[in-house]
Amino acid sequence: MSDIFREVDEEIRRERYKSLWDRFGPYVIAVAVLIVVATAGYRGWQYWQTTAAREAGDRFIQAINLSDEDQQQEAIARLEGLSDATGGYPLLSRMRKATDLALSGQKEEALAEFDAVAADGSYDGVYRDLAALRAGYLAMESEDYAGVADRLEALTGEDNPWRFLAREALAFAAWKDGDNANVRKWLDGIVEAEGVPAEVESRANLLLELLNAAEGTPEEGKNS
Repeated sequence: MSDIFREVDEEIRRERYKSLWDRFGPYVIAVAVLIVVATAGYRGWQYWQTTAAREAGDRFIQAINLSDEDQQQEAIARLEGLSDATGGYPLLSRMRKATDLALSGQKEEALAEFDAVAADGSYDGVYRDLAALRAGYLAMESEDYAGVADRLEALTGEDNPWRFLAREALAFAAWKDGDNANVRKWLDGIVEAEGVPAEVESRANLLLELLNAAEGTPEEGKNS
């Protein structure tokens, strides 16, 4: 008698499973297909990303090598193809392009490119500040102190990693314009600060000595 009940119970379970499968089986299959397709798509995307990054890296290295061989125009042409590359190559290519423009004598174009990167809010602040610093260096050759200050004064705060280089550049720009007050201001911001790189401190002290020789120390000025 128990066998009969067992068979009936198994038949009922089979009917339930069949009913459930009839109702939800297509959805289960669809979900399984979606998982397989999504996995394959993700793997394909990973492969594409890896391949694209490798190709972009090769292209960037080729541009660097061309520049090292004084073939800046050819290097710039190689860099042009990286504007839509993956990862950090679009930014690297813009910075390198600006450098190659400067090396090839196209200073105004290089300055414009560095200024554009510095103004691009899609980049991290530290890279934008680096572009502004490079623009400030270039501006020293063609613009007055005000033009340099417009680019670099924002970099001189205590929390900025480029502050000492920015202060140094501002001091030299002021020296070039004969603005001794600003020369001393920015040099004091270097020689009286902590954590100054040795090379920057050495150059600042040298310029300070030249300034003191030209106009005397502040103490000498008070005693005269």
